[in-house]
Parts: sequence; C-alpha cells; structure tokens
Amino acid sequence: MLRFRLLFALSFGLLAAALASGQDKRPMTIVELIDVPSLGSPRLSPDGSQILFTRTDTDWKKNGRTTHIHRIDADGSGAVQLTNGEDGESSPRWSPDGTRVAFLAKRGEDEHTQIYVMRNRGGEASPLTAHDSSVGSFQFSPDGEHIFFVAPDPKSAEEKKKDRLQDDVFAFDEDYKQRHLFRVATGGDGPQKGERLTEGDYSVIGFRLSDDGMRIAHHRSISPLVDNRDEGEVWLMDADGGNAMQLTDNTVSEFGAQLSPDGAHVMFLSDSSADFETYFNDNIFVLPAAGGAHRVLYEDMPHEVNGARWAPDGSIYFTANTGVRTELFHGALDDDAPRALTAGDHSLTGWNFSPAAGKHVFGISNRENNGDLHLLPADGGDPMKVTSVFDYLAETFELPVQEAIRWKGDDGAEVEGLLYYPLDYQEGQRYPVVVQTHGGPAASDKFGFGRWSSYVQVLTARGWAVFKPNYRGSTGYGDEVLRDMVGHYYRQSHLDVMTGVDHLIELGIVDGDRMAKMGWSGGGHMTNKIITHTDRFKAAASGAGAVNWISMYGTSDVRIYRTPWFGGTPWQEDAPIDTYWGHSPLKDIYKVTTPTIVLVGENDVRVPPEQSVELYRALKSNGVDTHLYIAPREPHGWRELRHELFKVNVEIDWFERHVRGIEYEWETAPGDDEEDMEATDDEESP
Repeated sequence: MLRFRLLFALSFGLLAAALASGQDKRPMTIVELIDVPSLGSPRLSPDGSQILFTRTDTDWKKNGRTTHIHRIDADGSGAVQLTNGEDGESSPRWSPDGTRVAFLAKRGEDEHTQIYVMRNRGGEASPLTAHDSSVGSFQFSPDGEHIFFVAPDPKSAEEKKKDRLQDDVFAFDEDYKQRHLFRVATGGDGPQKGERLTEGDYSVIGFRLSDDGMRIAHHRSISPLVDNRDEGEVWLMDADGGNAMQLTDNTVSEFGAQLSPDGAHVMFLSDSSADFETYFNDNIFVLPAAGGAHRVLYEDMPHEVNGARWAPDGSIYFTANTGVRTELFHGALDDDAPRALTAGDHSLTGWNFSPAAGKHVFGISNRENNGDLHLLPADGGDPMKVTSVFDYLAETFELPVQEAIRWKGDDGAEVEGLLYYPLDYQEGQRYPVVVQTHGGPAASDKFGFGRWSSYVQVLTARGWAVFKPNYRGSTGYGDEVLRDMVGHYYRQSHLDVMTGVDHLIELGIVDGDRMAKMGWSGGGHMTNKIITHTDRFKAAASGAGAVNWISMYGTSDVRIYRTPWFGGTPWQEDAPIDTYWGHSPLKDIYKVTTPTIVLVGENDVRVPPEQSVELYRALKSNGVDTHLYIAPREPHGWRELRHELFKVNVEIDWFERHVRGIEYEWETAPGDDEEDMEATDDEESP
C-alpha cells in the first residue's frame, strides 16, 4: 500500500504540474484531433545522413487522408516534401547508393499501383514498372540493379471481358489471385512488366533478400486469404527463383522470415509455442538455413515481439510490447534475457534498423506527441529527436495526464491498465468515467498520443476520466495472461474490467453512478458482454462487436484465431456448440437494460454487419433504448473523415445524455457552417 501511495503522490504531482503549465493552452476539438497527422515508413539513407518517411494528412474536401513522402536530414534540418501526387504515395525506399528513391503510387493513366523512381535531389518521378496488377511490397537488390516485388497474378483477357459485360458472378472465397514474386531491372528503358520468379497455386505472403542478394527468405501460403495464414510455411530460394526449399511444416502462422548475415540461419516470428501450438505471444524462432530443427528464442520473456532484424554480427534487434509500453531490445542467439535499449512511458512506431548506417530510426508516441522520428545508435544511448511535426500539440493544447495503474483481478491476479485524468482534475472529487476496452483481443493499450477513435483528449476536456484496462487475453504480459481466453473466451476478461472499475471507485477517482462503456472490434465484443453482465453502466457504445459466436465464426474472414477460444469449430462432429453459445452475449441479451448504440461499417468483413444487426434487433425487441448506425463503404476500421466525426459526436451525445443528463452540441466539419450560410443566402435571395 505504501508503494501505491508513493506512486499516486508522484502521479498527482505530475498532474498538478501539467495543469499549472496549461494555463494558456486550450482543449482539443474533435476535428483538431482527427486532423493530427501521422508519420510512417521511416528509412535511413545508407550513409546515415538523411531519412525518408511518409506523412499522412486529412483533406476534408476529399473526405479522406492523403499520404506523401518527405525527406529530412539526420540532424533535423532540410525537411522537404518530395512527392505531391493527387492520390498520394507510399513505401519509400532508398537505392543502395542513396542516389535514388523508389516508392509506390498510382498516377495519371495508371490502372494499377506501380513502382516509381526519382533522384534523391528531387525532380519528377518516373514509373519503373508497368505491371498488369498492383505492386505490393518491394525491395532493392544490394547492388541496386534490380527491384524485387510481390504482385497478384493479372486478370485474363476473358476475365476482363466479363467484367466489362458485368457477367461477374464470382465464387465466394475463391475470387482471389495468387500473389507471386517478380523482379525488374532498374537500368531499363521505360516501364517494364517484370520478370516472374515464382509460379504455382500458392501465394508469396512476404519476402526478404539476403544481405548478399543471393537468396530470398519468404513465406508461401495456399492463398492470400488471411484465414489461410496458418497453412503457410517458411521457404528459402535463390534470387532467380531456383533451388526453392521448404523449411517449416506446421499449422501456425509465421511472418518476417530473413536470412542471417552469415547465411547460416533463418529467423522468423510466430504466435506459437516452441512445439508450434497456436495462440501464444509472438516470439522469435530460428532454424538452420540448410533445414533442420527450429528453436524459439527468449522463451521465458513475457513480452510480445512486434518486429525483428538481424544485426551485422548475428545478434538480433527487436521491438516488443511490454504491456502498456513498447521498447526496443537487443539479444544474441544464446541470450536468456535480452537487453532493453529504450525506456519510457511511450510506444515506438515504425521502427527500422539500418545496418549500413548502424542506427535505428523510429517514432516515439507519448501523451504529448504522436510519433516524431528519433535516431538511436545501434547499441543504444539517448534517442535523438529529428522531426518536429508534433511540437504544436504540447504548445497549443491541454492534454490529459496518463497513468499506469494496477489492481487485483477477481482471482487475485495482478492486472494493469491506463487511466487518463480529466483536465480539471481535483484530488478528492469523483468524476464520470468512460471505460474503453481495446480490440484484438490479442493486443494491449499502451502509453501514447492515441487515435481519433478513442478521443481521450476530447473526453477528458469535457470532465470525463477514461479507463483502459488490459484485461486477461491481452498481449505483452506473458502467455498465461494471453491464453486465459483459450477454451473459454469470457472467463476472467470481463471480470478484470469490473475489478478495475471498482479499484478506481475505491481510490475516490471515479463516480460509480456515472459510467459509460465503449469499444471497437474486440472492444466491442467486450462491451456486448459487459452490458449482459452488469447494469452499472448508464450508457454503452458497441463498435463492430460480435454478439453471436456461432454466426460470427461462419461469416467473418478470420477463424484461425477463434478456434482455440472455443475448442474447435461449430461444424465439426461433436462440435463445442455449448461453449460457442455459452460465451455469446446474445445468450444473455434479455438481461440488458443499458442504453446502447451500435456502430459498424457496411463493408466490414472482419466482424460483419450482421453481428450488429443481431445485437440491435435483440435490444430493440426487448425495449432497450438503442440505435444502429451503419457507415456506407466503410471496412472494419472507418476511414472517411465525416464518418469518423459522426462516430465521436454520436457517442459523446449518447454518453452525456444518459450518464450526465446534459445536452451536447455536435461539432461540425470544416466548412459546413459556411456552406449552410451560403445555402440560406441562396434561399432568401429574390
């Protein structure tokens, strides 16, 4: 208890300092939060002097976001936007000599996304490929003479004819094209289609050239469908496509395969155990390049590995989710405990390691910054901030204090989460709370600036606390925590949420009579469960959540991660139907009294809209105050700016009315007020 009091005193001291320093600042609006740009795909030049990266910004006239490629000197000077195509660009890559920049774009008369190349000093980019289908991931050969890329097989002339005639009936889950590996010479005259390196009834899911450019480690699966990833394996072949050899044979998903600098080992990641049992925290595996037994590295490490790269000396750099943080680590093949190179209340984004420059580049996201890029020497030290894109956030806005908190679950186990304090927080006063549960559920909420979809900056400005529990089933806390859902989805997970809420009430921070619940995807699943478990929440918002696990299993595009939860499929002999139905919120929906709104994308294939319809119709039939909002054209994650603004507005309105009993004035999109005035003027003119 003394330990907690000391931590709380420290947190409150930080909170008081933050409030005092924010006297000349103001809260963020919803639009300002949606408008926060994002940086991605940082790549350090071979000589370490410059960084390429993407910047994505909103465009309200286009009702979406556009991404362009930027370059900055490693000392933070000389920032310049390199591209400005109408539809944007992505995936910038340096040529090995640093004189050219390659990227993906669809420009002019392009029917498909192609590789473009431009001089680093600037000027017009030229198309390198004229492929018959859209180019995906790509990589320069070490000598710079070729670019290797993955692309789907093109449509045949007959298929194109049928498309034109709308004679386009398709076979469900068979209407895909296999993806294969190609290469194109960088010194050719004009755009080229590329030379095919792989062919057959399989898809190349990911690849990486060896350091000497002689071999390619890659993954082959029976199709490009996400649900078939567990049927893929790790392969190694020559750079011309010859001498292909399968290295693994299992029933788990693998990714990130790459050959060691000495050519002796292949490393890959998998969310499995050492025995290739599925549904574990992602970890690093290594096997001989000549074939043989695999082994898992850092087996006792509780963290979830997000990405890994070989170091020139054969050791390994990797980023890992440690619960409420992301850190960079360094370890050798025989290490029991790899060494952390970073530390802080932050998340690392877009990490990339440059062996040639001997440096790491990544974004650091924290409560005041959405991921400005930093450089770090290969073996650690103090990260050096390079970009200043997000300096305006701390300078302009009052931003909530974030605190990691821990409590005891219903079974006595320790659980962790994040608490966001209201901007006007005063010790001893209780506040309404919005409880937000993360998706996945194999994920975790971490320190960082956050996304528009959880809008903690707006809620805390309105006097709400926000609580994000990393309930049982979350990653970064070890396999026992993650696998608590195996065989029984809702065992401790929903109880962790409620014991966390009770902990905040006991601390005197939260008003237990003024609480709202929300979440998206896996967070929506949890919301649907919570409202059947308790009536303590005065309002709820369920976003793209499952309510019926039997119908969900059959209609979603992903099943491989759900089969372990329920101990089999619902259509096998002796199917565990009782487990599926027993863990379906629909089973207990008759208990719900909480006013609940439901939101989903019209084109969501991950959690199909039918789940939201089942939930809505059950609530409506039982007399629960509810509405179902379906966003046209949207997939699982909403992308159109006006839809995003609607989501935030309608949820805040719902919470304010049902929890605090106050009216909420909806925020409008930029330019809407002027358009309304112009329309009124037109109506009143003679």
